[in-house]
Amino acid sequence: MLSSYKVKIVILAGGKGTRMQHDLPKVLIPLQSKPMIQYLLRSVEQSAICEKPCIVIGYARELVKKELGDKYYYAVQEEQLGTGHAVLCAEKYIKDADSVLVLYGDNPYITPETIQKLAQKHSESKNKITMATVQLPDFKDWRAFFYKNFSRIIRDKNGKILKSTEFRDASDEEKKVTEVNPCYFCFNAKWLLKELKALKNNNVQKEYYLTDLVKIAIQKKENIESIIINPNEALAINSKDELELVERIMM
Repeated sequence: MLSSYKVKIVILAGGKGTRMQHDLPKVLIPLQSKPMIQYLLRSVEQSAICEKPCIVIGYARELVKKELGDKYYYAVQEEQLGTGHAVLCAEKYIKDADSVLVLYGDNPYITPETIQKLAQKHSESKNKITMATVQLPDFKDWRAFFYKNFSRIIRDKNGKILKSTEFRDASDEEKKVTEVNPCYFCFNAKWLLKELKALKNNNVQKEYYLTDLVKIAIQKKENIESIIINPNEALAINSKDELELVERIMM
């Protein structure tokens, strides 16, 4: 049961959001007249699994702190070196946790029930990683949003996760796979910190990616549990066009 299991939530909210064409830090940009991160924070509060989550801030951090107030811990990411680096910036906050659930300030529609389910599944499985995935019927209409923006979940014939493949690295057959990765993870805290410190940035962006931990876990023969979530909960906002799309879908 979660009552005796210490779950801490880390929310990544340090991005500038250049493609949003807005002066505000991305997580404070209004979504239906309210800062987009407020939707996530409401779901986190209603989930009641973490009394005081940690928000990783960077760009215009004082503005974010002023808007959100003192209900949260804050960790500062001085340089934007990727999602793995951002979580590591919260090391002091998570070092005494049993597990760490990572969420994103620009993913406003994850529900309290999904947060609870992800944490509960992880506590029961005792695995190093538990993740959420989205099973789409197709990539038509508004679901075309997921086609190029999300990596594919590749499983074996028994349903075991073999890899999460970025769209740019996927084969033509893999691109047809309609199970995608929204990057909602719950980690064993000790394993997470150890592996974050060993992450490499051997990629074009020279960033440390949290998603690389899926590959590392699989290479080390760790089993990865998963839950299926509603596609709406995976909607992310990274550009002005995506903001308009999300507003239309969720009206």
